[in-house]
Amino acid sequence: MFNEYSDILTPADVAKALGIGKNTVYKLIEEHAIGSRRIGRKIIIPKVCLIDYAQSARYTVVKP
Repeated sequence: MFNEYSDILTPADVAKALGIGKNTVYKLIEEHAIGSRRIGRKIIIPKVCLIDYAQSARYTVVKP
């Protein structure tokens, strides 16, 4: 899963991987839905955190 991405991602990488906008990624980071670290002004997201977020979606699916 997400094999084409490196082990450390930027918010722009995460947005591209999930097919969402960067502002949405920043919102997910702010809400602690996706794990991240801030180094100075830079935000990095470990790929395992992206995978955890993607896999957690299977538990929140609402059936009509």
